[in-house]
This record gives sequence, structure tokens and C-alpha cells, in this order.
Amino acid sequence: MSTSAPPSNRFERRRAETRGALVRAARQILAESGDTSASIQAIAERADVGFGSFYNHFDSKAELFETAVVDALEEFGEAFDERLTGIDDPAELLAAGFRLSARMADSHPELMQVLRRRGHAHIHSDNGLARRALRDLQVGIASGRFTPLDPVVALSALGGTLLSLVELRFARPEVDGDEAAANLAEMVLRMLGLPADEAHQVARRPLPDAA
Repeated sequence: MSTSAPPSNRFERRRAETRGALVRAARQILAESGDTSASIQAIAERADVGFGSFYNHFDSKAELFETAVVDALEEFGEAFDERLTGIDDPAELLAAGFRLSARMADSHPELMQVLRRRGHAHIHSDNGLARRALRDLQVGIASGRFTPLDPVVALSALGGTLLSLVELRFARPEVDGDEAAANLAEMVLRMLGLPADEAHQVARRPLPDAA
């Protein structure tokens, strides 16, 4: 009895592989230079797929590059979900997010370069880290852990500070990233209403071990 996948499954698998290759190629371009003027032919060659395959998945380069950014930011958020499972304190979650971001500049440089170059336009995105940060802000405000604030405005401050940290990690690699991240996390927590001593302590709690 044959164990090969039905033709439709093989077809869908090949489609998914081709689409994934195009998205990965776009992410690499964004990480390397941020230059989105590359031709569709050049993108297809980098992805090692046929030129005609491009339009089976995307209507334009703009759609592909936007998909690549969303894909990177969602991977970023999922990495946080995996690492921070079990932390219930929204203040600790936000602080840990800053500190993990600083470390990911070294462990996931391509991902973080995409965030560096394109993250500003996605501070208020409905996916990726923005969605998760907004959730934690809303929980913290509703529970009284944070000062009553407009969570969307608070997200603007949080996102801008995080992007500044990412820029610092790449522009000034000689700076101690862990210490810079902890200091920025402490500042954000104080902005959100935590007393100075507590903000200092929460921003330096041990991070969960990597899975």
C-alpha cells in the first residue's frame, strides 16, 4: 500500500515551501540593507524559486515585504511567549521583554535588524510583540499594577523605547546591552507608576532559563 501523500497535499506543501522561501528572502534583504528596490527576479533567485512563482503568492513586492515584516515580528512575539511562560506580573513581563530584546540582537540578528529597520511602523500592529505588549499594559492598568493611563499611548512610549534599545545594540555594540536594557526597563516601569525601589528590583529579576 502506498504511503505517499495525496497529490493535493504535495501541491499544498510545495506552495507553502515556495511562499516561505520568498518570505525568507525578503527578510534577509530587509535585515541586510532595508532596500526594497530589489527586482522580483532578484528576490526569486535568492529564494531559489521560479520567477513566475512570485505572482502565485503575492500581488506586489510591497505585499511581500510587508508579509516579511509581519512574519518577523510574529516570530519575535512567539519567542517571548515561549521564554516567559509562567510569569504573571505584567511589570515583570515588560521588563523581561526589554532584556530579552537586548540579548536577541546577538542571538537573532536577522530578526532584530528587521525590527530595527521596519518596527516603527508596527508599534500599533495587531500582531507580533505589539499585541502582546498592549495586552500586558491593559492587564497591568486594570489590576492597578500600573497607573491609569491610555494603554495605546503607553504602548507608543514602550514601543519607541524598545526600538531605541535595539538601535543602541547595533549602533553601539560596545555598550553593555544587559545593563542598558535593565536601566530602560526600570525607567519604563517608573513611568507606569511603580515606585523607584520596586522598579529597580523588578527590572533585574532573574530571567527564565531558555527552553
